[in-house]
Amino acid sequence: MARPDDEEGTAVANGHPPANGYLLVSGEAPAGKVSAETQNGPTAGCLALNGVSRDSPKATASGTPDGPKTPLAPEEETQARLLPKDPGEETPGGEGTLVPRIALSPRRFVVLLTFSAYSLVNAFQWIQYSIISNVFEGFYNVSSVHIDWLSMVYMLAYVPLIFPATWLLDTRGLRLTALLGSGLNCLGAWIKCGSVQQHLFWVTMLGQCLCSVAQVFILGLPSHIASVWFGPKEVSTACATAVLGNQLGTAVGFLLPPVLVPSTQNNTQLLARNISTMFYGTSAVATLLFILTVIAFKEKPQYPPSQAQAVLQDSPPGEYSYVKSIRNLFKNIPFVLLLISYGIMTGAFYSVSTLLNQMILTHYEGEEVNAGRIGLTLVLAGMVGSILCGLWLDYTKTYKHTTLTVYILSFVGMVIFTFTLNLGHIIIVFVTGGLLGFFMTGYLPLGFEFAVEITYPESEGTSSGLLNAAAQIFGILFTLAQGKLTLAYGPRTGNIFLCVWMFVGVILTALIKSDLKRHNINKGITNGDIKAIPVDSPTDQESKTILMSKQSESAI
Repeated sequence: MARPDDEEGTAVANGHPPANGYLLVSGEAPAGKVSAETQNGPTAGCLALNGVSRDSPKATASGTPDGPKTPLAPEEETQARLLPKDPGEETPGGEGTLVPRIALSPRRFVVLLTFSAYSLVNAFQWIQYSIISNVFEGFYNVSSVHIDWLSMVYMLAYVPLIFPATWLLDTRGLRLTALLGSGLNCLGAWIKCGSVQQHLFWVTMLGQCLCSVAQVFILGLPSHIASVWFGPKEVSTACATAVLGNQLGTAVGFLLPPVLVPSTQNNTQLLARNISTMFYGTSAVATLLFILTVIAFKEKPQYPPSQAQAVLQDSPPGEYSYVKSIRNLFKNIPFVLLLISYGIMTGAFYSVSTLLNQMILTHYEGEEVNAGRIGLTLVLAGMVGSILCGLWLDYTKTYKHTTLTVYILSFVGMVIFTFTLNLGHIIIVFVTGGLLGFFMTGYLPLGFEFAVEITYPESEGTSSGLLNAAAQIFGILFTLAQGKLTLAYGPRTGNIFLCVWMFVGVILTALIKSDLKRHNINKGITNGDIKAIPVDSPTDQESKTILMSKQSESAI
């Protein structure tokens, strides 16, 4: 029985998406299933969808030079790039042509772990100042606002730089993008080593700026690495694992800085040595990971890991246009809905994480240590949620239903957190905070993978980059608004503000039409038989179901 999401997708023949309403039919198709017109001339082996045959007047008007051209919808225009332009032209994977070999490379695990590791170091460098902000305020003799900017620069740098970063990924490839992310992260860490003097705050800010630029080349890669290197049955888990590295870096950032740099304001020399130890240790690890990136990262495996990747790699590179890809994404209504709903959810998570310490101390004075532990609980629970959500997607492929369910549970978790925060029992905050982190962070890989599915064959890096940009924008706006509401009216009012926006996100997610384009391509090679959607011909009102012969995955 087909899963619910599968019912909304379109069947695909020989690993190709439909274009102009046609599906390729194998030469072994049973007689009588193909009309007489389609068995003669250059249109042999093709049958029209939605009841329009290639030789019908409607088809002639839109598909031949003799009639007016009917503009394609953005999704059709995008997928049409993967099909032959002329009726008589061979289609890769069709009868009489070689089917591309599909194989999984053992190197994929090295690539994934290397990326997760340097993403971890980048996230650690983001949080290492704010978690001990009082220490750095005293050392550099600056205000808390200056220390806050060391974290805010990550969000501010991402928005204007995401477009050149995704352009670089799409046009120059994965390896160069990975080297830039890891290299800038390493360079920023070493610059910080030269800032361990009280008058050199600007040097540490310069190093942090470089790390924030490195982040732009990191956050958009999880879905791209998963799609290029991993097979259909493990792609969502791989994406979740890549996202996990960044979350783990935040968790380590909550733990290590207070241990490595305890507050010793009365002994400036000891404080400088402790800060230097943290900076040099971070630089050493970042350097090692940059070397591993140079060695381990390849542009792509020797053979594509899935039929969807095989189709993309066979597409002529000269046909790709980055500007056209961006335009297609913004014309894709389901993606725009996902873009807004993802920005709301992730922006709310950023806001809660930023203001968590302030919310806890309002109701539980003197609990700074437990506030940090609650933040750690939120992140660790989110890591578990990310992996479980990735495994569930790989098992079920129910992208919309899973995304909507997790979104609703996140909303419920936020409501519970809001109205139990002031009960006077901090153990309850640990539980509700962990529950909130589990679902809100578990949503991150779901959003990435759902976006790849509904925008295929557009670049995974471009779609995930736009999602991250929306998250940064909403994160800044929500943090500023919730911060002011919390100061003026208390934490409950600020949290209710987020609840309202998350409810809007639930509605937008429910409106997304699930069209699993990538999954349909892969399904065409993994299933033995595929049924096309029923077609209603204007001249023949009977609905027909076309059974197309497929080569099995083992044969390939």
